[in-house]
Amino acid sequence: MKTDSRHDGRGRRPFFELPSAWEALTGNVIGAAMDVHTALGPGLLERLYEDAMAHELGLRGISFQRQLDVVIPYKSIQLRGQRIDLIVENLVVVELKAVDAVADTHLAQLVSFMRASNTPLGLLINFNVASLKNGIYRRINERAFPPEIRIPKSFTTQPF
Repeated sequence: MKTDSRHDGRGRRPFFELPSAWEALTGNVIGAAMDVHTALGPGLLERLYEDAMAHELGLRGISFQRQLDVVIPYKSIQLRGQRIDLIVENLVVVELKAVDAVADTHLAQLVSFMRASNTPLGLLINFNVASLKNGIYRRINERAFPPEIRIPKSFTTQPF
């Protein structure tokens, strides 16, 4: 794996190269979202974007699950009641939004869903923007990485 001093364009953590298959998969998901956004534009309900994303992923032959229940362990009980919009190829949690602005709580929800589902990658895609590139947020969950993928210490010690 390579690292360097580049940042993600938002002044966050240093660049870390993920396995090429993972990069290709997230690229395909983002490409599907771009096609949906180009066709539909901003201003619709979140569930309509989810329907369109499901259709687009299906057309691309990408396997996914929709509206999965999230189970959060708390002491001796299991908390339920939240759902993950999409999990793609059992690797990427995709949370879809149609909001005026992405809040820190939206990103915290994505990270919580990634941890609860033990998935290494997460995308939050906000369709309520003029240009979709301004509505895409990517996070990683190093806890879900297989042991053969070594993550530099400087990368994992920084907050999401």
